[in-house]
Amino acid sequence: MCGIAGWADVGQDLTREVDGVEPMVRTMACRGPDAAGMHAGTHAVLGHRRLAIIDLEGGRQPMAAPAEPGRPAGEGPAVVLSYSGEVYNFPELREELRGFGHAFRTRSDTEVVLRAYLQWGQDFVRRLNGMFAFAVWDERAQRLLLVRDRLGIKPLYVARLGGGVLFGSEPKAILAHPRFRARLDSQGLADLLGLMKSPGVTPYRDVEEVPPGCVAAYDRDGLRIERYWSLGRRPHEDDAGTTADTVRALLEDTVSRQMVTDVPLCTLLSGGLDSTVLTALAARVQARAGEPPVRSFAVDFTGSEADFRASEFRPERDSPYALEAARHIGTDHRLIELSADELTRDANRDAVLRAHDLPYTFGDVDTSLHLLFRGIREHSTVALSGESADEVFGGYAWFHDPAVVEAATFPWLSRMQLITPELLSPAFRTATRFEQYRADRYQEALSEVEHLPGDSPSERRMREISHLHLTRWLPALLDRKDRLSMAAGLEVRVPFCDHRLVEYVHNTPWDLKTPDGDPKGLLKRATRDIVPRSVLERRKSPYPTTADQLYEKDLRARTQALLADGSSPAFDVVDATGLARMLDLPQGHYHTQLHRNGLETALYLDRWMREYDIAPE
Repeated sequence: MCGIAGWADVGQDLTREVDGVEPMVRTMACRGPDAAGMHAGTHAVLGHRRLAIIDLEGGRQPMAAPAEPGRPAGEGPAVVLSYSGEVYNFPELREELRGFGHAFRTRSDTEVVLRAYLQWGQDFVRRLNGMFAFAVWDERAQRLLLVRDRLGIKPLYVARLGGGVLFGSEPKAILAHPRFRARLDSQGLADLLGLMKSPGVTPYRDVEEVPPGCVAAYDRDGLRIERYWSLGRRPHEDDAGTTADTVRALLEDTVSRQMVTDVPLCTLLSGGLDSTVLTALAARVQARAGEPPVRSFAVDFTGSEADFRASEFRPERDSPYALEAARHIGTDHRLIELSADELTRDANRDAVLRAHDLPYTFGDVDTSLHLLFRGIREHSTVALSGESADEVFGGYAWFHDPAVVEAATFPWLSRMQLITPELLSPAFRTATRFEQYRADRYQEALSEVEHLPGDSPSERRMREISHLHLTRWLPALLDRKDRLSMAAGLEVRVPFCDHRLVEYVHNTPWDLKTPDGDPKGLLKRATRDIVPRSVLERRKSPYPTTADQLYEKDLRARTQALLADGSSPAFDVVDATGLARMLDLPQGHYHTQLHRNGLETALYLDRWMREYDIAPE
């Protein structure tokens, strides 16, 4: 996994502008600690930071294709690639390309991607199975292509600068360019705070996120976004048994492909269904190869057994289930335990802000996740995660709540918000038309859903709910996991995001996906032979949070300090009076992340606007 950054402008000579790209590339060092490289051409400068995963010696970048036959010597390469990600079907593609006469100098998937573009042009992306975000500069066509994977697993941003474009894996790369100034886009900030994740939208003016499943093409005609993939609707003709068998076969193939690596690999094992399924399948791959038991990791908090309070949202602790799953599967299991002191430390909270580049946080969830990844990175470079199984298979409780299903808004807002509308300042709510904007974005998201003529009203609605999660909620979770893991130099792979699996299950009728109303019943049927009974019967429980009173005391103290500082730019967005009222509630009220989000968001808004020197609109 890697970080990319660069600048393209067909209207000016950039060979004298390399100094402007070097600081952009340096910001990507956390994503690529192993090597750095840069290609400087007349109209494009491509930079790269590498986390070596496959072909540790041969996969250096940017990677260039030699000049075509007949071109004068010294004229430079035909195509240059700066690539971040993994393409899991690269062995088959490499053999197919060899049939067309391509010769390979490396074992890397990077070279396969480069030559696939040479062979098939822009449509090559449809052949790729993986997670990726990369830049292709075609010297022949004087064109830059910025390509992002179907589900948006890997991030990619682009910004206009004069007649050209800047790009990077994260906003920090673009913000590091000496000619670019960070300015606030209030509507984009409203989108982020409202947990809508509208494709392409960011809170930085003139900075766009390349939407999942899209290519951003830049040439003499300017910048345009072109979609190459979307969630379509097609008939599902398999019976229940065949459907479960197909899901199992897809999962086995996906996990096997995603375990290809030249560096140590592990799994994230929480003791939930999703992570247990992946760990069990990974263990089988290891055993067939005659390799040692798969290594697994879980997280917990010091004193959690005494501090934990069960709730409908989080009914029980993870640790006992993780340990039972590890014993059942036979993994080399390790627990990373975190203290309240680690979660409240300024350096760790700042690391989360720098990882996101955004005032986007779920508080101690994000801090602990980053610390977990840092701990794992001491032992492994690649980890498998169960992210997205809930979105794909209908696992969240609100999928099964009739009131939520019938509500005309994004379903997750019934349980999860970064900040409530009432905590936003009246001026910000008015300027952004916050409630109406959210309603408009909801209708926009619904308009993308495809239905078949024979779909029943209930089937149509559940397909809409599923589509909303896969296109507006999942991208936010994937972005969080990518930023917090890559900030620790850890590559996290997400087998449940394999587009073949997503397409198949999305088109599976709801009653087959959740038989008798059983959340993720299809996944359970497909994997019940490899998962402990206790895990199969366990209620959904989200990522754990600390209940240590020291954390709540620290959060209250930080909020009081923020309120005492009347100069905070956060109060252009947050209502100070409403924030003060939150502190009137008794100690112990903010014992979970779910209740703390408003306080956490206000604090991160203040730090983001100050440290990133966000200029007003």
